[in-house]
Amino acid sequence: MSIDDVTPTRFQKVASVISVIARLILGGALLVAGCLKITDLHQSVLAVHAYDFPISASMESLLGYSLPVVEILLGLIIVAGLVTRWSGLIGGLCMIAYIGVIISAWARGLTIDCGCFTPGGILDASQKTKYLEDILRDTGLLVCAAWLVVFPASRFSVDAWLQSSHPEER
Repeated sequence: MSIDDVTPTRFQKVASVISVIARLILGGALLVAGCLKITDLHQSVLAVHAYDFPISASMESLLGYSLPVVEILLGLIIVAGLVTRWSGLIGGLCMIAYIGVIISAWARGLTIDCGCFTPGGILDASQKTKYLEDILRDTGLLVCAAWLVVFPASRFSVDAWLQSSHPEER
């Protein structure tokens, strides 16, 4: 083994810093969104209902009650840097789903608030939708998730701590 095998390259150092930033942005966004929703789970169910998907009321309730919990747990896992590639992938899949349902609401002419960082639900006539802004924000979060899938290694992460505490497994 040469010194080059142990010493990180400049790119690896920069990628590691970017990965920390991506973890904090994606994980932080999920964590904040979940925390804002968990304080009013009934409103979270109403936000799901506003999308007017052909699903049962019990499925709307299940989604409305569970989504904030899932977002909080996933956000914590990503911020902590635990199984970063996989948690980033799941975060990215969530962003794809969120973008898809927002596009669906926009295409169907619904006048709703997405409920991402707000209570969500049907807007009244004086309120404007923010579909494009919501899609652009979630696309940025999707980019963070994609970065973590490709470059999961980062400092200040549980993954790095686990790897350094078991150097014989390298």
